[in-house]
Amino acid sequence: MIRGLYTSGWSMLANTRKLDVITNNMANVNTNAYKKDTVVFESFPSVLTKRINDTRSPLNPSGNIGRMQLSSDVGEVFTNYTQGQLSQTGSKLDFAISDDGSGVSPAFFTVGMMDGNNNNNINEYYTKDGSFTINSNNQLVTKEGYLVMGEKGPITLSDTEFSVNEKGEIIQDGKLVDRLKITQFADATKLRKFGNNLIQNTDSEVVEFTGNVLQGYSEQSNVNVVDEMVDMITVMRAYEASQKVLQAQDNTLEKAVTEVGVVR
Repeated sequence: MIRGLYTSGWSMLANTRKLDVITNNMANVNTNAYKKDTVVFESFPSVLTKRINDTRSPLNPSGNIGRMQLSSDVGEVFTNYTQGQLSQTGSKLDFAISDDGSGVSPAFFTVGMMDGNNNNNINEYYTKDGSFTINSNNQLVTKEGYLVMGEKGPITLSDTEFSVNEKGEIIQDGKLVDRLKITQFADATKLRKFGNNLIQNTDSEVVEFTGNVLQGYSEQSNVNVVDEMVDMITVMRAYEASQKVLQAQDNTLEKAVTEVGVVR
């Protein structure tokens, strides 16, 4: 009976974590190029419950009190890197990467963040959000102020008009200024979200960029609100079911303690 309480309670915790992920997805439905997260459940590992170093009981000298399976738990939060819809904005500072759309080998704009311990170093991160702007130093930066990196380093433009072709080459006054540093990874499962809509590479191989760069476009979030709403309702029903089971077991336990065996 106590194991049943643990199972129901653990299920409620797991569903709470999934609900947090769904809520975060819905909150970012209008965030440019946001990639939705998905919770992957796995069975709770077989737990060997022991009274560690407690062998005093003559009825159970080993100290073991058995194995039990406790429902399921959140095994991994998987990020879906499939491409969101590309919308035409007409702004010369909006860019989008058009790749194969599968999310298996996604490509990103490379951005630079100054190293807090050494201003001569620039740490590189990656983003799909290509809504850029120009800072006071005429450098191309993200909305958060991170440097947009080119093959030669941070990109500095003059005040005249410029264009970017499908290869990411920046043309200004008829001359090639630089090329946007587009980084494409072989294995999306080795990427991790970092900070505000950025990606960090843990161990994925960098491969040759095979997509196109579109100027005047931005990539939308790949969150489908209807799907998220359906998932949210499903999670809420599962949570309520576990809650009722837990309450029923608690009531049964109460009766066993207060009524069974009572001498009248």
